[in-house]
Amino acid sequence: MDAYRDEAALLIAQTGPLNGQQWAIKATVVLGREETCDIVIQDRQVSRHHAQLAVTPNGIYLEDLGSKNGTHRNGQPIQDKVLLQDGDVIQIALAQKFVFLSSDATLPLSAGMSHVIGQPAPATNSSQPDSSPVASAIHATSRRLRLEKRSHRVWVGIPQDGPPNLSVTEIELLPPLSISQYLLLELLYDNAGEVVSREAMVTKIWGQEQSYEISEQALDALVRRLRERLAGLDPHFDYIKTVRGHGLRLENPLVKAN
Repeated sequence: MDAYRDEAALLIAQTGPLNGQQWAIKATVVLGREETCDIVIQDRQVSRHHAQLAVTPNGIYLEDLGSKNGTHRNGQPIQDKVLLQDGDVIQIALAQKFVFLSSDATLPLSAGMSHVIGQPAPATNSSQPDSSPVASAIHATSRRLRLEKRSHRVWVGIPQDGPPNLSVTEIELLPPLSISQYLLLELLYDNAGEVVSREAMVTKIWGQEQSYEISEQALDALVRRLRERLAGLDPHFDYIKTVRGHGLRLENPLVKAN
């Protein structure tokens, strides 16, 4: 077997009844309690057909299939299909969490990994640390920019000496962002890697009723101030990219956190 994932995304179970199991995702996957599902989660909180991972030319999308107890990505409930990014945490009800790695990560597979969905690698003993290369990478990596939504705190990963993005030290952004700055960053963060339109930004920050009164200059000034705040800690990386004629996109790569 090839030592790498050969363009397959990887789904790794963390906590829950499937803890330690791993799947290479090359086709659409249904998760649920029903035995006919591709990934079966034996827990009463999980619906028979709970959620789905759909493989498309644009990436892998996560969709809730009308479950009773919901599907979350990075702690947020999903209502529509969402495009998964490297390092996303998927939660099925309160029963099972998974970490998603896209095919771009090219992490080595642990021994025995199957490339066929529905045939997971043997589960590791949950009482012992998992020393496989994949598990080590999961535990060591995080996003360069991190938000804590409950407290509205923001951390920026500052690269250390050595190859770019090999290792970072997280530093909290202080003083805290203004409410408007945080709302803008949160919207981009939740849609990392995707273009967010100016209309969506204005509605998120100022609300639908006032959106018609907000000038382009006001939004541009807010974006500039947010960029300046981030650059104050990390002047060598441009987190907020302008996609001319369309909107903004957040670049938030995986890094190795100290």
